[in-house]
Amino acid sequence: MFRGLTAISVDDKGRFSMPARYRETLLEEVEGQLVVTIDTQAPCLLLYPLADWEIIERKIEALPSFNPASRRVQRLLIGHATEVALDAQGRLLIPTLLRDYAKIDKTLILVGQGKKFEIWSEETWNSERARWLEPGIQDEQLAFNLQELSL
Repeated sequence: MFRGLTAISVDDKGRFSMPARYRETLLEEVEGQLVVTIDTQAPCLLLYPLADWEIIERKIEALPSFNPASRRVQRLLIGHATEVALDAQGRLLIPTLLRDYAKIDKTLILVGQGKKFEIWSEETWNSERARWLEPGIQDEQLAFNLQELSL
């Protein structure tokens, strides 16, 4: 399980060092093989261990290709999916096209989300987090959805 958030510097080549607390797990369990793609709902990237991504990819491929919404998801998620691997120093290279999509420059925010990570530009993360924390109508929907969840 990947959880927590970490601010990480990005070098001039677009590489970042995976935090040590995740590195060992990723190297042992998935041999450092990962897939990065875009998030279709937010300006961030999604980073999956290859095995978990392959399960999702099969489900996406099974969607009806004549359905416009399904086709959109197939084009965006599978079309942008790129295999990446941890190098010997525990770094990942994010392809330029994906860095540009997420507006990642000097610092990224790595957000653990269970079986995957979200990768945000620091500026976008801070802006979105502030928006999510604002009180408003979303609170009613959230309260309704969380009624079944016992913490």
